[in-house]
Amino acid sequence: MDLRKLRINDTTQSKSSEERDEYEKDYARLIQSPAFRRLQGKSQVFGAGSGDYYRTRLTHSLEVSQIAREVARRMGKTYSFLSKREHPGLMMDPAVVECASLAHDLGHPPFGHKGEDVLNRLLAVVHGMKYEGNAQNFRILMFLEKRAGSGSGLDLTAAVLLGINKYPYNLDEPGRIKGVYGMEWQEIAAIRHKWGMPEGCSTLEAQLMDLCDDIAYSTHDIEDGIRAGKIQMNRTFFEDARLVANVMQEIIDDNGNENMDWDQVDMKAMVTRVLIDFLAQWEKIYEECGKEASRTRREIKARWVSLFAHQVGIIDDAKKGWKRVTFVRDGKEDIDLLRTMEILKKLAWVTLIKDFRVQRLQKRSEIMIQRLWTSFIESETGRLILPPDWMENYELHKGKWPWPRFVADYISGMTDAYAEKVYAEMFASKSGSIYEMD
Repeated sequence: MDLRKLRINDTTQSKSSEERDEYEKDYARLIQSPAFRRLQGKSQVFGAGSGDYYRTRLTHSLEVSQIAREVARRMGKTYSFLSKREHPGLMMDPAVVECASLAHDLGHPPFGHKGEDVLNRLLAVVHGMKYEGNAQNFRILMFLEKRAGSGSGLDLTAAVLLGINKYPYNLDEPGRIKGVYGMEWQEIAAIRHKWGMPEGCSTLEAQLMDLCDDIAYSTHDIEDGIRAGKIQMNRTFFEDARLVANVMQEIIDDNGNENMDWDQVDMKAMVTRVLIDFLAQWEKIYEECGKEASRTRREIKARWVSLFAHQVGIIDDAKKGWKRVTFVRDGKEDIDLLRTMEILKKLAWVTLIKDFRVQRLQKRSEIMIQRLWTSFIESETGRLILPPDWMENYELHKGKWPWPRFVADYISGMTDAYAEKVYAEMFASKSGSIYEMD
C-alpha cells in the first residue's frame, strides 16, 4: 500500500474514466470545489473588488503554487536522497506541493486576517472554542466540502493533506495558537502515525509550501503596495525614521521570529540597509525599464522571487532530528536572507495593513462580522435566516457539530461581497427582491 496516496474516506471504489494519477485527481477536486472558487472574492491585502489589478486570495494561492512547484522540481534534481524515497515525509513531489499550495488559504474568512481575529474572539469569549485559518482548511477539506460519491470532504490523498499541515498540532490543546481542530486532528494524527512522522515535524512538502507562501507575500504584496501608492518609491519615504521604527517593532512583536537570532545583529542598521538597498535597486531597474513604473514593478518583483526561490534548500535539523526546508548558502542556513525576507514582509504589513484607510475598512468589516454573528448565534432565531441546505447539513451532523462552530463555518465561508450582501439585507435601508439568488 502506498501510504502517500492513501485516502481516508474513499468508499466509492470507483475508477475514473481516464487513467489519472492520484495527485491529478486531488488537483481536479481542489480547483473545481466551491471553496477554491470563493477565494476570488476574499481579500489578500486590499479588499476583493478594490480593483482589477490587486491580488485576491485566489491569485495569491495560484502564485504560491507556481513558485512551489518550480522549486520542488529543482530540489528533486539537487538532493539525491529525495529520489531514494526512504520516508514518506522526506519526499518532494511537485504535484503534491502544487496541490498543497492551492489549498493553503481555503480556511481564511472574509476580510482577511481581521475576519479571522474577530471570529476567534467571538468563539472564545462565550463558547471557549477557537477559530484559526489553518485549522479551518482541514475542516473544509475533510468535512464541509462535498464531492460526488462522498458525503464528507474532498477525500484528498494523505500526502496532500500532510502537505497542507504546516502546524502539526491539536489546536484544542491548551495554549495552542496554530494547529488542527480536534475532530480533524484525529485523522491527521492517524496518518502521521502510519507514516512514522516525528512529533511536531512537518513533511518537506509542507515546509516548502510554507516558505513559498512567505516568498509570495514578501514580494507580491509589495508590488500591490507600490501600485496603490502606499509604498512610495522615493528617499523621503524609505529614509523616514518612523518607517524603520515601525518595521522593527513588527519584527519584535512577531513570535515567529524567535529563531532568526535578531539579537546577533544590529536590527536598526539591517532594516535601514535593506530598505535603502531596495530603493536603490528600484532606481536602477527604473532606468533599465525606460522609466516605466509598471514594468519596473514587475521586474523588481520577479528578481526578488528568483533570488529567494533559488536559495531554497534542505538542511539537517539537529534539534528535531529531521530535515528542514529553508534558505541555504554554502550548506548552511542563510539566516541573513531569512531576515531580509522578514523585513520586506514587515514593510508590506506596516505600509498596507497598518494604513489608516485600510484600518477603517477593517473596523467596518469587524462591525459587519460581529452583527452577523449576533444575528445567527441564537439557534432558535438563527435557523430561520440561514439557507436550507446549511440547516439540512446541520441537522445531519449536529451530534458532532455544535451550533457556534456551525455559525463560524457559515460566516467564514462567505466572500467579502457576500458578507456585505447578507449584512445589507438585514441591517441596511435598501429595497430588494426576496427572489434574489444567494
